[in-house]
Amino acid sequence: MLTVRLDSEEPLADQILRGIRSAIASGELPPGAELPPVRQLAVDLGVNLNTVARVYRVLQTSGLVHTARGRGTRVTNNREVPATDRNEALERMTQQAEALLADAKLAGMRRAQVERLWERACQTIWPTA
Repeated sequence: MLTVRLDSEEPLADQILRGIRSAIASGELPPGAELPPVRQLAVDLGVNLNTVARVYRVLQTSGLVHTARGRGTRVTNNREVPATDRNEALERMTQQAEALLADAKLAGMRRAQVERLWERACQTIWPTA
């Protein structure tokens, strides 16, 4: 389900958060799905227990999961509870998209390659019926 790259410059917590958010957005983890216990996921990924606990707290704060002591952590929603207004969220996403596109260009990718990659990623998140 989820992998992390220990040699990546991206912090481990960010990799884990991105992976779980992506699984929720794509429907791989639908509402009601149970996430692995913090300790188990930490062992499976080879990361510190506190790293996974921090990710679960962020997911709970955003309204995507709920943790109940003794009952585990379950996906409760496939949409975030907006912590900011829509304009702020749009600005944040625009900045992230521009950074991603800049990275692709600097890596030598052509626009057509990036567009195909983007389309495949969109199909993963919003599959057509």
